[in-house]
Amino acid sequence: MVRTPLTPWERQRGERFGAILRRARGDRSMVEVAAAAGVSAETLRKIETGRAPTPAFFTVAALAAALGMSLDELAAACASGAGDEGRALSA
Repeated sequence: MVRTPLTPWERQRGERFGAILRRARGDRSMVEVAAAAGVSAETLRKIETGRAPTPAFFTVAALAAALGMSLDELAAACASGAGDEGRALSA
């Protein structure tokens, strides 16, 4: 199966998502948050750096729970500052 390349907007959204997770993590270590979410530290590192811009839904949900955030908060934060496509995320 061949995966369709991501659009520039999808890559930017992934970078925003990673930055949001880094800010929400605060002083907590990457290992601590990853363990609380049940993912590897390498997975969290890839998401935070934008190298994995489209993580699986359950990974996103687990990270949100580990960071005390709602999925609505994450979607709104990822969409903020984006064009019309980004606003569709929160609809």
